[in-house]
Amino acid sequence: MTTQALVARYSDIALSGPLGSLDAYLDRVSQVPVLSREDEQSLATRFRTDGDVDAARALVLSHLRFVVHIARGYAGYGLPVGDLVQEGNVGLMKAVKRFDPAVGVRLVSFAVHWIRAEIHEYVLRNWRLVKVATTKAQRKLFFNLRRMKRNLAWLSADETAAVARDLGVEPREVTEMEQRLSARDLAFDPAPMDTEDDEAYSPAAYLPAPDADPALQVENEEWETESHASLGRAIAQLDARSRDILASRWMAGDAAKATLHDLAARYGVSAERIRQLEANAIKKLRSVMIEAG
Repeated sequence: MTTQALVARYSDIALSGPLGSLDAYLDRVSQVPVLSREDEQSLATRFRTDGDVDAARALVLSHLRFVVHIARGYAGYGLPVGDLVQEGNVGLMKAVKRFDPAVGVRLVSFAVHWIRAEIHEYVLRNWRLVKVATTKAQRKLFFNLRRMKRNLAWLSADETAAVARDLGVEPREVTEMEQRLSARDLAFDPAPMDTEDDEAYSPAAYLPAPDADPALQVENEEWETESHASLGRAIAQLDARSRDILASRWMAGDAAKATLHDLAARYGVSAERIRQLEANAIKKLRSVMIEAG
């Protein structure tokens, strides 16, 4: 098949449309035909020499099934397989960009390292809230030790020494990584218990509140008490009608709050007059409060 025919064939394959689920994506990927060595070499040469993005697309599409196969091997970390596949696809695209067909190896053999590298980075970023591996040696130890411990309990001293010897690290590092792998993330603020009498440990309950200063709390309480007392004394200096207007307009609940027209009908004056009396009463209260402060 000519290179042009290959490009046209893979251009008709669309994976970007709505697939609905991971199973639908996997089914669509499995239907993409695998390239022969000759076709792969032809497409890779065209992309490397001419920068043909359609040829690169054909290379990527034909290898998506291999990404799925590799990603499924990391399902034991408790991360969504779809996310693992997505990260692996990023590694595949990086591999296609760097693939040199003149070397004579198949793309899948070259790309597997890039695919695994991207998935490794994703696992390390998301497997724990706190990073378990930061150096290259720790990352190697993380993945190899976890694979070795799938069917084992805690390692004995001899087993720890053997693992350290196989991986080229110190036994102390193996023990530290084993402890990290066995640890679990603790929720900072766990869900409340079923009954009100039960007390659940929550680190958030032990954090100081921004207003936890006792002196500040006393000061605020004294200011609030004095403000209420001053307001009461100021209201007492108003005439009965002004007090009633303020009480009906500002101190009653929303359902019982009187309108200007309600008060105008009660006192036989205009609504504008009630508004003026209300404004004057509020002005007098403000003046008395300022003098008292």
